Amino acid sequence: MKDVASLAGVSPATVSRVLNGVANVDEALAERVRDAARQLDYRANGVARSLRLQRTDVWALIISDIENPFFTSVARGVEDIAQREGFSVILCNTDGNPEKEARYLDVAEREQVSGVVISPNRSGSDISRLMAASIPIVAVDRHLDQPVDTVVVDSEHGAEEATRHLFEQGWNRPACVTGPTATETAEQRLEGYRRAWRAHRGRPLVSLVKHTDYNAETARTAVASLLRQANPPDSFFVANSLMALGALEEFRERGVVPGRDVGLIAFDDAPWARFVDPPLSVVAQPAYDMGCRAGELLLERVRARGAVRPAETIVLETSLVPRASSRRSAPTKRGRSRPR
Repeated sequence: MKDVASLAGVSPATVSRVLNGVANVDEALAERVRDAARQLDYRANGVARSLRLQRTDVWALIISDIENPFFTSVARGVEDIAQREGFSVILCNTDGNPEKEARYLDVAEREQVSGVVISPNRSGSDISRLMAASIPIVAVDRHLDQPVDTVVVDSEHGAEEATRHLFEQGWNRPACVTGPTATETAEQRLEGYRRAWRAHRGRPLVSLVKHTDYNAETARTAVASLLRQANPPDSFFVANSLMALGALEEFRERGVVPGRDVGLIAFDDAPWARFVDPPLSVVAQPAYDMGCRAGELLLERVRARGAVRPAETIVLETSLVPRASSRRSAPTKRGRSRPR
């Protein structure tokens, strides 16, 4: 830095301000510093800087499944905010595995990242070490037990809208394939489904509800089990887009056409949803906006390190996007929904 200052004819303090992006430096001086740095091939020592500041310019983004388009969009939102403000993001994919998540949380604490955005696992994430190290944390999609800033959507209302839509389209026995038991989003979406049932048909039927993992394979198994019942459902609300793929695969195997033989609506508007035949009805949640809001909350905490203020929860709204898979185009032929 002293060499750069000497070549540019400025003080080392000016070099530091320019290379750290401080705005109150005359532009002519700043350009001399940048030109000198280029000539000397100078790069700041990030390790030394981190030791001095007791933090890095890195955020950790810990999510459960990067293959899920929802989390891909969340990640993009977080990264866009981070990049705009001069931070980098490391992506940690846990596969919903508590042990894998714990290792990433340990790395985040040891490496003294500036902050963490996390989608907690269903059994509860232990963030005590991060909190003890005063590393800011924002939860996204699900709440943590500890009081931290959180960004979620109104899953219950979205699920209720989806199920009500199926009833309004003339389907009489909608089933619900939701996520793992005791998972916050799975239970909220199940409760929304139940509320719509109570409003249209009275008490919902336990036989029409299946809990499974948030993936295509287990969802397909659940759909097949429901269709094997003596009095099978005539329509399905599934709790995410990967589950919808499992349902569609099972329907295709049976020769069942969504919108004609069975109704189908899913939580999440995956990029492919409008391009399948027939296009998939969905409850869209603003995943990218969730990531942006989480990034903004984290940025506020990082910049106000040490300041005390209550944890904030932001609840975003979903929107119903009806397409052909849930619109009843012809009377259901009940026999087509039975095993062949």
